[in-house]
Amino acid sequence: MMEMEKWSDGVLEKSRNERTNAKRETQNAKPSTRLRLFSYFRNLKFQTNLIYINMKKLSLALMAVLMLTFISCQQKNEQQKEVQIIDKQDLTLTSDRMTPEVLWSLGRLSDPQVSPDGKTILYGVSYYSIDQNKGNRDLYTVNANGKNYQRITKTTKSEFNAIWRPDGEKIGFLTSESGSVQLWEMNPDGSARTQISDIKGGITGFKYSPDQRKIVYTKEVAVENQFANLYDGLPKATGRLMNDLMYRHWDVWVDTYSHIFIADYDGSKLSNNTDILKGEEWDAPMKPWGGMEQVCWSPDSKTIAYTSKKQIGKEYSLSTNSDNYIYNLETGKTKNFTDGMMGFDIAPVYSPDGNYIAWESMERDGYESDQNRLFILNTKTGEKTYATEGFDQNAGSLQWADDSKSIFFTSDTEGTFQIYQFRLADGAIRKITEGLHDYRGVSLAGDKLIATKQTMALPTELFAVNPESGQAQQITFTNKDLLDQLTMAKTEARWMKTHDGKDMLTWIIYPPNFDPNKKYPTLLYCKGGPQGPLSQSFHYRWNYQIMAANDYIIVAPNRRGVSGFGQEWQEQISGDYHGKSMQDYLTAIDEMAKEPYVDETKLGAIGASAGGYAVFYLAGVHEGRFKAFIAHDGIFNEEAQYLETEEMWFENWDKGGAFWDFDNKVAMGVYKHSPHKLVQNWDTPILIIHGELDYRVVFTQGMTAFNAAVLVDVPAEFLYFPDENHWVLQPQNGILWQRTFFNWLDKWLK
Repeated sequence: MMEMEKWSDGVLEKSRNERTNAKRETQNAKPSTRLRLFSYFRNLKFQTNLIYINMKKLSLALMAVLMLTFISCQQKNEQQKEVQIIDKQDLTLTSDRMTPEVLWSLGRLSDPQVSPDGKTILYGVSYYSIDQNKGNRDLYTVNANGKNYQRITKTTKSEFNAIWRPDGEKIGFLTSESGSVQLWEMNPDGSARTQISDIKGGITGFKYSPDQRKIVYTKEVAVENQFANLYDGLPKATGRLMNDLMYRHWDVWVDTYSHIFIADYDGSKLSNNTDILKGEEWDAPMKPWGGMEQVCWSPDSKTIAYTSKKQIGKEYSLSTNSDNYIYNLETGKTKNFTDGMMGFDIAPVYSPDGNYIAWESMERDGYESDQNRLFILNTKTGEKTYATEGFDQNAGSLQWADDSKSIFFTSDTEGTFQIYQFRLADGAIRKITEGLHDYRGVSLAGDKLIATKQTMALPTELFAVNPESGQAQQITFTNKDLLDQLTMAKTEARWMKTHDGKDMLTWIIYPPNFDPNKKYPTLLYCKGGPQGPLSQSFHYRWNYQIMAANDYIIVAPNRRGVSGFGQEWQEQISGDYHGKSMQDYLTAIDEMAKEPYVDETKLGAIGASAGGYAVFYLAGVHEGRFKAFIAHDGIFNEEAQYLETEEMWFENWDKGGAFWDFDNKVAMGVYKHSPHKLVQNWDTPILIIHGELDYRVVFTQGMTAFNAAVLVDVPAEFLYFPDENHWVLQPQNGILWQRTFFNWLDKWLK
């Protein structure tokens, strides 16, 4: 507040103090601001002396306040300059090759939602700023026929979990615009943004009830500290005291549970919030990957089906036995309708007529890569049907037809993801699409299917698919302007005979403008997992296009353990990381090394996680094949990994058991072949990368591997990220990763 006082020594002293304090504020200002302020102070000092000598009436206190106002305005202006909307960039490329910077400039499309009338698709696109080192997500709409594309948000705060209100008149979404993540609504054109919820601590997801009278939402609930009395009077104590397992998961310490709440909704606010899991110590949806696909309203709005694994601590860490539950809003009672089904049971979805619930189910407890089966519950009789029995593939992304007579789903097959349809009447399964692509999600829009599709050369876009013919029309073109400026690598599918006479599909990715008369350095890509697909995904770190753009040929074998080739093929890696799958890798690279355009003297092997294990292992047995290795977040010491990781079900299934179980032949074989026991054979340069927030494969695995390499005089580098998990998610770290990756390869292979 400005004070008008008569001149006195006291006021002068006060003004001097204010000037001193104001100068201190400049220490955190930017250099350009600081220069203007110091210039201002010099002028101010001269003016102050003049005022003092001539006893002017103007109060020096007023001058100090004006000075503080100037500082505040300058700082606000600087802050306003810094708060810029992260948006799509209008780039003209100087090269037709993919670079890390171009990769991070691509828009990432996700979460399409079809309007109730089936005519309009709502979706989000995330863009990233390298300077700001973060991303932002805005919302778009497009007609199901690809026309009338509109951007409906343009803010500095991301909008996500955006869905249509059942009447189609509003779009609900989550944003942190108010300071915490809350439910907001707007018109379909993006106008009239209105905050709906004001829940303490914010919410993490939501869905409208079909009758539009209630909302189900998810929220984090604090874990009770059973040792709270020991912390009395110690507000700055940082120690964590624990007495059971699962105290941390993926990349966070377990301080909260995710709970499901139901609230009344009157079109403008929420009320009567009820925690349907109150007092329960487990998550719904399940962490770390579960979202609102694990929560579903019944068509009559009377019940909610949801997924949870109702276990804690050691029991939780050893089991994959999640279940699906039905909560009755009228009675408040909960029923487990997958009781006795011992593997993962997730993602329940009601049929439009309410007579059925479909869900994804795995059979065996402890096996996270068991076949993902389609099951259907008759809600009237309680009868369960194994719908995809005899179908030796996975089933996911379930979507009921409007007439409740069939279910559309996606499945991985021979290195691709395709769309299928299951008919309830006769149990028939029909393959709808063909081609070298991944369809990873499917929704119904009138007589069309709206699906997300990607390839090794195309980031995710939306396609309208004819459910009868499988013919597809691309309806979004998020990255067309950039992709049109790039020359993309060619992908070839090549079948090879393994050492034991099996047929193995291997992807070969050739550099842009590939010349078969030249010789190229070649990389063996070792897939992580170790289970799961090696398909047509467009990855933003392990990106085949950017590898090929740097003039490398990539060899990516669908070795033992990869899904999409039948369950028997996939299960041959468990307990045998060092065996058949390792021979498969060597088969692929040896076969390609025979080609005249492959420089057999410049071969490298790269991989992450279980692929990092493969790299560490190959480093000890490759017999001179490779000239460079790169391992990201790889398993180096199997014994340490068994006790460092958090999801013990994986360790027990894939390793067979603990390293102290000496009568367990499978486990003893695994630990006998731990990569750290082959360090004495290492002789090839190796780059090792790891993130400290990786609680799945702890960063000490990478650190000890690096130390070992240095100690045996192998050229090595260690790229360590203190703020990344099993992945690399920040733009500047992502670019540093790519630059380091190719700097290392170019040093030893070119």
